Amino acid sequence: MKRYSNIYPLIYDFESLLTAYRNARKLKRYRNEVLKFSDRLEENLILIQNELVWKTYKQSPYREFFVNEPKRRLIMALPFRDRVVQWSIYQNLSPMLERKYISDSYACRKGKGAHQALGCLREWLGSIPDPKRWYYLKLDIHKYFYRVNHRILLSIYEKHFPDKDLLWLLEEIITANDGNLGLIDGSIDYDNRICGVGMAVGNLVSQMSANVYLNELDQFAKRELQIPHYTRYMDDVICLSSSKRQLHEWRWAMEEFVELRLALRSNSKTQIRPVTNGIDWVGYRLWPNVVRLRKSSAKRLRRRLKSLRDKFVSGTITFQEFDSSFQSYMGMLKHCSSDALKESICEMLGGNQ
Repeated sequence: MKRYSNIYPLIYDFESLLTAYRNARKLKRYRNEVLKFSDRLEENLILIQNELVWKTYKQSPYREFFVNEPKRRLIMALPFRDRVVQWSIYQNLSPMLERKYISDSYACRKGKGAHQALGCLREWLGSIPDPKRWYYLKLDIHKYFYRVNHRILLSIYEKHFPDKDLLWLLEEIITANDGNLGLIDGSIDYDNRICGVGMAVGNLVSQMSANVYLNELDQFAKRELQIPHYTRYMDDVICLSSSKRQLHEWRWAMEEFVELRLALRSNSKTQIRPVTNGIDWVGYRLWPNVVRLRKSSAKRLRRRLKSLRDKFVSGTITFQEFDSSFQSYMGMLKHCSSDALKESICEMLGGNQ
């Protein structure tokens, strides 16, 4: 396994910080905090550079808010200057980490994504000779983002990057907010957090760390268990086999691995079922010969399009803004059988509710 050292100077290099600034401001350049930072750009970047060089950098407090779709989640947003720092870390470390990931891990990676994950599973299901004899294992990690162990995560980073200065910066970010980012196991009480576990949802380093952490499971599944049909999107894992017994053995081995090595556990959504029952995956439901948008995803899509229509009718948004969002949402339907849903959406947008 290749290890990378002397990475830290790349993070505080002025050109890297400038590129990070440009990445961080995309689609946000007219926000007040971005305009303020940009007005004294060189001075602000040099200030960040000096804080990193002398290791006086302290991450700012998070701005917290909740989103309720597709489920209730606590989002922790950072001020713009801290997002610049995270972009500089991300753009330097990600190319090195990419070489360590398996090809069938799809979340938060360049050239990957939900539709590529969908295509992978769709191809596998389409190649099954006798679907009635095949089964799938879906392994889901309980409260993944809120249960990642800081000590274990930093030890994994150290395995890849034996650079003390870089590890100092990563620890500064991972354990920010006094490390109180996690939830008590089994709890959904966001006001009663615990120290030493958890990652900030909405944080770029958290997205990168989510893959770094579960790459350990990916490597175990592919190298030790040698599972041919194994794929992962964030904390959802799918395995296919013609042997139900084999899937149970893999499940027990992976659950033991995530518990003993990663201090995680699977949740009640973990299941082994015939593939002919259909597989919920990245917002869709797949069978060997057909793919449909999942019912909850279709309901959410209709609700968002109705909201867009109402905003356009009231003059809150322009037709161009409406059409851009509309085309983006409709792009989801290109990947599945959706004639009936498209027809109902057209009726709704035409005014029939």
